[in-house]
Amino acid sequence: MNYDVIIIGGGLGGLECGFILARHGLNVCVLEQHTQVGGCLQTFRRKGITFDTGFHYVGGLGEGESLYPFFRYFGLLDLPWQRMDDLFDEVIIGERPYFFANGHERFVDTLAESFPHQRKQLETYTAFLKTVGQHLLDVFNPDVMNGKYVLPLFGRSAYEFLHETIDDPLLRKVLSGTSLKMELDADKLPLYTFAQIHNSYIQSAWRLRGGGSQIADRLVRQIEAMGGTVRPRAGATRLIETNGRITAVEVNGDEQLTARFFISNAHPAYTYSILEESRCIRKAFRKRITHLPNTAGVFTANVRLRPDSVPYCNRNIYLHDETSDLWRYRFDKELSGMFISYKIPENGDSYTPNIDLLTPMSWAEVERWKDRPRDADYAAIKRAKAEACIAFAVRRLPWLRDAVEEIYTSTPLSYRRYTNTVDGSAYGIRKDCTSPISTVLMPRTPIPNLFLTGQNLSLHGILGVSVTSFFTCAEILGMKTVTKDFRRG
Repeated sequence: MNYDVIIIGGGLGGLECGFILARHGLNVCVLEQHTQVGGCLQTFRRKGITFDTGFHYVGGLGEGESLYPFFRYFGLLDLPWQRMDDLFDEVIIGERPYFFANGHERFVDTLAESFPHQRKQLETYTAFLKTVGQHLLDVFNPDVMNGKYVLPLFGRSAYEFLHETIDDPLLRKVLSGTSLKMELDADKLPLYTFAQIHNSYIQSAWRLRGGGSQIADRLVRQIEAMGGTVRPRAGATRLIETNGRITAVEVNGDEQLTARFFISNAHPAYTYSILEESRCIRKAFRKRITHLPNTAGVFTANVRLRPDSVPYCNRNIYLHDETSDLWRYRFDKELSGMFISYKIPENGDSYTPNIDLLTPMSWAEVERWKDRPRDADYAAIKRAKAEACIAFAVRRLPWLRDAVEEIYTSTPLSYRRYTNTVDGSAYGIRKDCTSPISTVLMPRTPIPNLFLTGQNLSLHGILGVSVTSFFTCAEILGMKTVTKDFRRG
């Protein structure tokens, strides 16, 4: 069958592109290599309990905030969102807790209780984040996109900004303490990434009762209702180029589908790897994309708890060693940082059925199994890592060990298997503020009817991917058309 647009990859970016294009009357087909669509939104069930994989909470979902207009457009606002506590994040450095509060003024007031000598610096910090957030939609206006709050911030260091703004080293660590939702890199992380993501969570923080797969399922139903097609178990194995344009995609090694346009939500390195012959792609370009460094992965311990043993906690907990350097994480050392997320009880109970423990993990720790079966040594590494997570979490949750009923684990290898991300990367290509032109990719490729989308482009995360999906679709529909439709909601 011939389509208007074929989209490779059924993660959030691919599904959102499918939604936008189907809404404009195009015949779209979204191909997903796994049995379940959604990418990092996927969930799994064990013994009647749903576990999330890469999705835990979102920011800026209140009316007038960063994510709100995007989820309004995609018809996602009426999912069972639950607003988190006013003190939505607890950051523990060593033994001492600090709290992040919703609202920029409350955020300052709360941290100023622990750092009264840094109140003015905190006001400067939050005012800057708020201003950057207010300019989020500048990306839809080419006339102001080059203004000081968008593109130039990709070339400015988040680490340097933090040091220029905040005098107290402990406060700098606290402000960096919730950044397991991005890879902190003192030499490379762009200020734009740091500011947009942190600002959205200061606006408001939300969990989703029932798991992140509901987002993907809702988008699939809407795409299909508009005449589109979403195909799981349909891996793109080859892109076929004829006379400088992509004419077809090979699915699962045999079937061929044709279209006028193609969008890849897969990693750019994978996208170009299935395009074996191209008169448009130079060897130097292909080599550069293939060798772009990727962010680290994540190890997750999904902990199923004994029934009625752990009261639900409506905030997140971030644990860090007092001596660790959050901006230069050492994978060769013992675990030193962790994100703890409670699952909302699905039956209205006051006890949580499970908690997730997440900590950074490098691809090097599991790379030896990338092309061979997972053996006893791999299982041993996972068990040891899970035990290290429990031991680390017990510092804040002393009851945890006795409450554990079963633990399910995932590594960067799991992410590669289920989301096809290169090196099991959690946040895609590592954006480099010293080389933004090379690492902050745009949707357009050297082939005129092939475009990119997803977390490997300008900004990762739910918010970043949602913004990028409009950029990608603008290459086909035109920016004026996309912007007008977005503002109409």
